Amino acid sequence: MRLKSFRVQNYRSIIDSGEVEVEDAKTILVGPNEAGKSAILKALQQINPPNGTKKLDALRDYPRRLYNDIDTGKVIPSDIKIVSAKFAFEDEERTHFPSEWGKVHYNCTKFLDGSFKHSISGGPVAPTFGDVKAECDELSNLADEQAIDNGGDESQFFNSKLKALNLSENSILAGKTGKALAEWLDELSTHVYPQDCEMRRSLDKVKAMIQDALDYEQATKTARIFLPVFIYYNNYLRVRPVLHLKNLADRLRSNNLDDDQYDYGNIRMLNLLGFNVDELSRLGDGSNSDANSVSEFDDFRSKLDKRRYALDAAEVKLTEGVTEVWNPDRSKGETARLRIDVDGQYLKVSVVDDLGVSVELDQRSEGLQWLISFFIIFFAEAQDKHKNAILLLDEPGLSLHGLKQQEFRKTIDRISATSQTLFTTHSPFMVGPDELDRVRVVEMENRTVGTKVHKTVAAKDSAALLPLQEALGYDLAQSLFTQKRNLILEGITDYFYLDATAQLLQESNIAKLDSKVALIPAGGAGKVVYFATILHAQNLKVAALFDSDSAGDAAASQDSLVDILSDKRILRTKDFGPSDVNYCQIEDLLRSTLVCLVKSEYDIDIQEQTEKQRQRSIIEIVREKKLSKYELAKSYLKWSRNHTAENLTEQERKNWTLLIKHVNKILK
Repeated sequence: MRLKSFRVQNYRSIIDSGEVEVEDAKTILVGPNEAGKSAILKALQQINPPNGTKKLDALRDYPRRLYNDIDTGKVIPSDIKIVSAKFAFEDEERTHFPSEWGKVHYNCTKFLDGSFKHSISGGPVAPTFGDVKAECDELSNLADEQAIDNGGDESQFFNSKLKALNLSENSILAGKTGKALAEWLDELSTHVYPQDCEMRRSLDKVKAMIQDALDYEQATKTARIFLPVFIYYNNYLRVRPVLHLKNLADRLRSNNLDDDQYDYGNIRMLNLLGFNVDELSRLGDGSNSDANSVSEFDDFRSKLDKRRYALDAAEVKLTEGVTEVWNPDRSKGETARLRIDVDGQYLKVSVVDDLGVSVELDQRSEGLQWLISFFIIFFAEAQDKHKNAILLLDEPGLSLHGLKQQEFRKTIDRISATSQTLFTTHSPFMVGPDELDRVRVVEMENRTVGTKVHKTVAAKDSAALLPLQEALGYDLAQSLFTQKRNLILEGITDYFYLDATAQLLQESNIAKLDSKVALIPAGGAGKVVYFATILHAQNLKVAALFDSDSAGDAAASQDSLVDILSDKRILRTKDFGPSDVNYCQIEDLLRSTLVCLVKSEYDIDIQEQTEKQRQRSIIEIVREKKLSKYELAKSYLKWSRNHTAENLTEQERKNWTLLIKHVNKILK
């Protein structure tokens, strides 16, 4: 199952987050401190938490300023929604449902009292008593007429028995409602004459509707089985570098775990090794074996060898994971080889450097301690919980250096390939410049409104946008002045379209944008001239691409820009797109694909309108449907990850091939 969207309400700082769409692999929640990022993850965990997770508590979890409403009975916890979610089924999971149901979704809601409601949408609607009430009334009236004709008394009248069931029109024909109505029908059917075809048809219809409701109920129960576990991980879960096995075993036996001793992390580490604490503790006490008994000695030695082999295997696995982030290029800098030793009752985690010196973990940097703890706990839990899980990572890698955070992004990519992942951050190094479509901005404008999650990269609070601005600024600084060839674009959406489409064409060996060409979004047509001036002053090759709209016309005709670039390096989208579009924008180079995308992603059909109004840019038509330029670009970027250039039309491939070859030529 894949989480498609969620909505958090009435939880701590959140009054109503709004509907939040989730990416299939990785979704990034950015925002400043106290915006409510952690609250969102903790609310999400309540959808299907692991065993041992704290249950919802009205006193702790309901918005504090509204708690008096619960105290006075104004609101009831069983009526208060905390988190609602919508899921899509994987292909294998869909085989458990009728094929005619199509692409159904699973919906669920968790309430403040811990109750849980779920349903399936996109398929048949579960029949209710209201759907068959007319047929039931007709059947009971006819059956009563026959009873009167046969001298029956009023106590046998089916109309009275139906009313006695006290069925609500909104009651789904399953569970107690379906059972009661089915028993009523069974009794009534004995009074239906075989030759009465009309009554038989009504009877069969009601029975069929009950069966449909039962099928729906069973499908919903089946869907619940596939519901992923939500695993929340924050920076406070650590592994203690030196621990006493017997003391830990005693605390675990008495259920008196100590957070200061990092007991949770230590237990998960031992689970990873395949041992429980008691067993390791007993193995550390050699006095329990009889040295004069060959069989006992061999058995004890075998267990010790097994322990060493498990430790060796864990060391290799964890070292590989840590090295990929800590030192991906092993030819540069020190290594970080993990070592786990057990001596009697003491277990020690240390790091062996490139000189072969073993140093306890707590003497290494805070960043390395966090990274090793993360991998130990994550790999331990991956053995069971993560097989069908959604991971909620709260500020991962906070103590890592910025460049190592960039490497850790790759780790999250690998994790999210198999386990859908949502993580929070306010670090620009945890957001890649090509990941802006995965970002959801979290802000709290004021406590009355509470935490809000924005669908687009927009927020009133500049602090909420700071990680994105810095991420783009860092990426721009990396490419600015370092690439001799530069193509300046009006904005980030132009960057999305050009970068994504160029990758599609390159992967299909149709056209390749020169890897030495840097794509630079200027943040508006009017700002292109400033970038061009700065880059040109550094004797770098520069070109600019403008939409053929009024803003692009004004910017492209500036004398200062023409003097710098000359006409041949000022590109216009109308030269590469449909000739019949008056104000051609970069979206019109993908006109047919975007029409289909708007239909599949937003269920908005603009096919007929775009054909009749070919002179209008598709972005004008889309805006009339309340879709923003950014939303459309983000959807295309997401679409491009799961499609190839063959999914574009032939004309679109020609348009983009012409543009890419022209860029390569003028910046050669």
